[in-house]
Amino acid sequence: MILIPHELDFALRANAVAGLASAERDLRFDPVPVVKLFNPVGAATWLATELDVDGDTLFGLADLGFGCPELGYFSLSEIASLRLPFGLRIERDLHFSTAHPLSRWADHARRAGSIIEAQRILAALPPDELPPPDPASGGG
Repeated sequence: MILIPHELDFALRANAVAGLASAERDLRFDPVPVVKLFNPVGAATWLATELDVDGDTLFGLADLGFGCPELGYFSLSEIASLRLPFGLRIERDLHFSTAHPLSRWADHARRAGSIIEAQRILAALPPDELPPPDPASGGG
């Protein structure tokens, strides 16, 4: 499976450009995650919003299954090169879509201890009825 097909690659790169443009104007940029990658036999999950011009560096929310999801950068090539038991590899959630911005994902994932639990919480809440993010967690 191609982890990042052309249309998602384009969306991730467009978000990276929009993020740079927003930063230059001192504007807040809080895109929705474009892609969800996951370990089919473990807890690791990544939500990516941006892809750097190098074609490898993703930005988003990473959860390696230790109860402390974090915003940051991660390598697509490293994720793609992981070899899992039974000949499995990291997969892309083909059905993933969200209307919730990354800050909301990060806030709920940190409070719940995982991206997977945050996904359950956010799926149960309509976007217009979401509680505000917790300021103490750095979400905004």
